[in-house]
Amino acid sequence: MTSSDEAVDRALVWFRRDLRVDDNAALHHALKRAKQVFCIFVLDRDILEALPREDRRVQFILEALQVLDDDLRRLGGALIVRHGFASDEIPRLAAELGAQAVFANHDDEPQALKRDALIAELLGSFNAKMQTFKDHVIFERREVMTAAGGPYGVFTPYKNAWLKKVDAFYLRSYPVERHAKALAKTPSANGVPQLSDIGFKPGGLIAHVGKGSRGAEALLDDFLERIQDYDKKRNFPAVKGPSYLSTHLRFGTVSIRRLARIAHEMMQGGDHGAEVWLSELIWRDFYHQVMHHHPHAMSAAFRPEYDAIVWEAGPRADRLFDAWCEGRTGYPLVDAAMRQLNQTGYMHNRLRMVTASFLTKDLGLDWRRGEAYFAAQLLDFDLAANNGGWQWASSSGCDAQPYFRIFNPTAQSDKFDGQGKFIRRYCPELASLDDRAIHAPWARAPLEMQGIDYPKPIVDHAEAREQTLRRYGVVKGKTT
Repeated sequence: MTSSDEAVDRALVWFRRDLRVDDNAALHHALKRAKQVFCIFVLDRDILEALPREDRRVQFILEALQVLDDDLRRLGGALIVRHGFASDEIPRLAAELGAQAVFANHDDEPQALKRDALIAELLGSFNAKMQTFKDHVIFERREVMTAAGGPYGVFTPYKNAWLKKVDAFYLRSYPVERHAKALAKTPSANGVPQLSDIGFKPGGLIAHVGKGSRGAEALLDDFLERIQDYDKKRNFPAVKGPSYLSTHLRFGTVSIRRLARIAHEMMQGGDHGAEVWLSELIWRDFYHQVMHHHPHAMSAAFRPEYDAIVWEAGPRADRLFDAWCEGRTGYPLVDAAMRQLNQTGYMHNRLRMVTASFLTKDLGLDWRRGEAYFAAQLLDFDLAANNGGWQWASSSGCDAQPYFRIFNPTAQSDKFDGQGKFIRRYCPELASLDDRAIHAPWARAPLEMQGIDYPKPIVDHAEAREQTLRRYGVVKGKTT
């Protein structure tokens, strides 16, 4: 599965996590190399059958596919959508169309690599080739390595090497429209199915992300009007600080090259907000190269010694986990963050760190439990980034938070939601409390809490902190 300059008569472009026409590497290369190009997306039952019937991401994907189909038809083509197993549908359609090559963009998740290897083998049985291209990140795999030739395990040196290497070549876009005459229509392109057609139901409001690449455009336009304040506002969940483009990056409804190019140019012009935002985009590349070089870390600790940690288990641990999932821990910022996730499929990045730290270091629960819950709930779920964030919080990953640095959920609440605006939005039962009391309602006099249905803290932070230091200290060979 490599790229090739060999020309072909017919090609099939397989869209996966790149649901856009603009600046799409695989589509660009197929249009340049083939006389006729057909386009397909597979609603892969290998993935879908494990999901709840109201998964928001399926709704987002179908809306993005409709925009993609509209854009392809505008250029003279159309999108074929199949519901089945990708390992069946891709070889079958390639054979039906007489395609000599299938073009796709890289997907470096371990299961995706196995799937692609199988499909490449099946295509080879009738002399068709699978050709894949970099599209999801700026630098991938072995493109940014240490002087000794190994992968980076610490972010700042990686970031410095990334910035030293990046230039206009790596940030350039792949033109599509100028080559669009090769797009082919097909009678089997019957449009995008409805949720009910594939056994799903609407999963809740996702209007905040918009529909496909059009939604990404609207969010980007809005963000560019306030990017200069990104460094000042990004940590405050009640403030409009982030770009809110993470879902679009996950599903490729916006080009990472375009975003990095904008940020890099603005940074060179002295915009500190853009510089900090670019650093966040580089973190994304960093976690993807970690996944490529250390696939074991997608299910186990990156640092193996941390797999020896004895996490809380049993019925009490299950009750603590349920309280965390449902936003009823008694710590308002944690609860508001979890309720935001459950209601919208989104969680502010600062709060991802706070809630992950609380699960692992206040409740003493295995980070994999939290990672799996986020994977099920997040609209922007990305295996590499989700895993990297959870292992950072639990101190078991690359360049992770030291185990003895433990977020105080009350201090984080006071610092990043000082007036309690975010808490009041998602924990309305606490709205009557003043700005100081809302961060620690258990400290209020019982009379003032009368009539307020809000739980007391399920753990004492100070006691939990000492227990965590003991738990990690055993693994690190230190007494605390």
